[in-house]
Amino acid sequence: MLSLQQDELGSSAAADRLRSVRLAAYGVYAAALVGIVIHWGIPTGRASLASIIVSGLAITSIGRGWRQTRQVLVDWLPFTAVLMLYDQTRGVADSLGIRVHEADILAAEKWTFGGAEPSVWLQQHLYSPTHVRWYDALCTLVYTSFFIATPVLAAVLWLRDRVAWIGFISRVIVLSVAGLITYCLFPEAPPWLAARDGLSAPVARLSARGWEWFHLGNVNTALAAAQHEGVNAVAAMPSLHTAFSTLVALTIAGRLRSRLRWLLALYPLAMGFTLVYTGEHWVLDLVGGVGYALAAHAGMSRWEARRRALTEERAGNRAEHRAEGRLENRPENGPRSGAGNDASDVRLVFGAPAVDERRAPANLR
Repeated sequence: MLSLQQDELGSSAAADRLRSVRLAAYGVYAAALVGIVIHWGIPTGRASLASIIVSGLAITSIGRGWRQTRQVLVDWLPFTAVLMLYDQTRGVADSLGIRVHEADILAAEKWTFGGAEPSVWLQQHLYSPTHVRWYDALCTLVYTSFFIATPVLAAVLWLRDRVAWIGFISRVIVLSVAGLITYCLFPEAPPWLAARDGLSAPVARLSARGWEWFHLGNVNTALAAAQHEGVNAVAAMPSLHTAFSTLVALTIAGRLRSRLRWLLALYPLAMGFTLVYTGEHWVLDLVGGVGYALAAHAGMSRWEARRRALTEERAGNRAEHRAEGRLENRPENGPRSGAGNDASDVRLVFGAPAVDERRAPANLR
């Protein structure tokens, strides 16, 4: 008895030490993230974001064995590689020689809004070249959340529900591929580029400007540089910022039971306003982004439902075949005596799981 108590105390002490180690690792991790943001800005590259996410998830596996750590790498590295490949192939759209849509999308936008250009109208009423307003800062935070919300949600789902994580990243990949195909077939200039080409009134690109309100000019510079390096400038339709924010809202709403979950719709709405005001997208791009997200979500949901139904059907068929096999092997004539000898039949009649003949006791065979 004394030995058992000592073992329990030793296990408790070891668990406390591991918990302390994990907490210390989380503290170092959080401090490193703050330092990265202050000195280099919000990470936006796939590789850097993947490193941050995988490092954070690896901390959760401290004390749980190498199998947990290996699972992090097995799950996340292929997913990250697919998205990095997407980033590298975005330049394909520029090399196909397809005409860039500028004047026609501008005409469609003006026709939709009775001759007004939403980006121009918003900047004429809200933008000040000499003063950064509080709403400029808010718009920058919303815009920057695009780079953070999707991987963070994926990490949370991975920790809580791996099946839900697989469903989410499958939708992310489908959206990314669908966007890439559209960019190749329908390259479209955003409002700021159309204005630079002289097709409309001036439109400033304001998405990174709000960092100045927080006195983080270096973050502003880093994000502005990231927008010009390795980015397809004519990848406006659909707006993947809107598509992914819609997907994030749909995914979270699907896991909540609160009546207030409709408030999650405010996130893609805020993203849409930000993108139009900052000159990054036309309103028609937002409509396209929402449509792509809904289509990807609905299509994957139907595919998942069909897979579940097929799996259940196969499981039912296997159970039925096992039951039929037992009935065929049962003696057709003669009295049935002894409850122990008919245990498998009783289980079949009352719907209990059939006994595995290979593992059944001798009196049930």
